[in-house]
Amino acid sequence: MSRTSGAHAQGTETVGRVIAGVGATAGVLVWVPRAAFSIDGGFEGHARDLSVIYVDLPLIVLGGILVPLTAWTLTRRWARRPWVAALVAVAALALGLWGLTEWWTPRQDPDPGYRGGL
Repeated sequence: MSRTSGAHAQGTETVGRVIAGVGATAGVLVWVPRAAFSIDGGFEGHARDLSVIYVDLPLIVLGGILVPLTAWTLTRRWARRPWVAALVAVAALALGLWGLTEWWTPRQDPDPGYRGGL
């Protein structure tokens, strides 16, 4: 016999989906400004690195989904209080995004000596 009622289980699933969506969106919002130079490539596209689209973006979105969702699921089983689980999921997402900005650094600036313009 299930310990949760039908409406409660559906509400729990909805919260999980919202947390996964917020995590994926936050990951993309952190990814965009950091990857912009690698996509543009600078002067004549000489520094273009499209691996930020094909490799980094899917991994960041996947991590943005899995990190807060896993934290929420584990806390939900342990604490059985949705607000505690949501708080832990938000904290896990914040720590994940902080770790991402500290660890993942695609090429940001053009080559040394390039100052833009003429």
